[in-house]
Amino acid sequence: MLATLLLQTAVVTADSTTAAAAATAAAQPSSISVIDLILKGGWIMFPIFALSLVSFYIIIERYITIRKAAALPDGFMNQIRNLMVKGDLQGAKMLSAQTASPLARMIEKGIRRIGQPLKDIETSVENVGKVEIARLEKNISILGIIAGIAPMLGFVGTIVGVINIFYAIASTGDFGIAQISGGLYTKMVTSAAGLIVGMIAHIGYHWLSIMVERLVFRMENSAIEFMDILQDN
Repeated sequence: MLATLLLQTAVVTADSTTAAAAATAAAQPSSISVIDLILKGGWIMFPIFALSLVSFYIIIERYITIRKAAALPDGFMNQIRNLMVKGDLQGAKMLSAQTASPLARMIEKGIRRIGQPLKDIETSVENVGKVEIARLEKNISILGIIAGIAPMLGFVGTIVGVINIFYAIASTGDFGIAQISGGLYTKMVTSAAGLIVGMIAHIGYHWLSIMVERLVFRMENSAIEFMDILQDN
């Protein structure tokens, strides 16, 4: 009899423990995936996502382009100087034409203008340099625009979230978690997304601008060196 009573007590205790564990598990909030969290932001997330794609494309494309433009063979200007000192203008011209670089295109333009006044040659080299710089800076300014627009879109999402909260409260006449949770999701998700995209575009804009400035500095020095070669000859 005593053994039966102890067994029933153990069963009841085990059932109670299982029920308590189940209740605790049910009380814990279920995890949410990143995609589901993004979708909580509503329609405003679509333009923010589109801006992020544009930002990544411009950053990657411009980075590759600028790196290729900066890849100038070692001793290029020394080779140009040696060929021009020897009077081999055709060789210098061919070397410049075969080198895929903004600097080489500037030098080639200057070589083609040899025979004209130095001022005209300098002007031609500067004009080519301006065109090459404009090509390098292509679309970088768009990153600056995105850096300003993305946080503003996030702020619009914040306003939409607040509107949703007040609409839910007005519709139900109740001020509770159920009424404000949806609007809070929209507020926080869109604000965070807009700020993140804006920071990425802002960093990309200044990073690429610094790369272009360094390349422009090299081009200017090489142009001055080329004009010095002409004056010496």
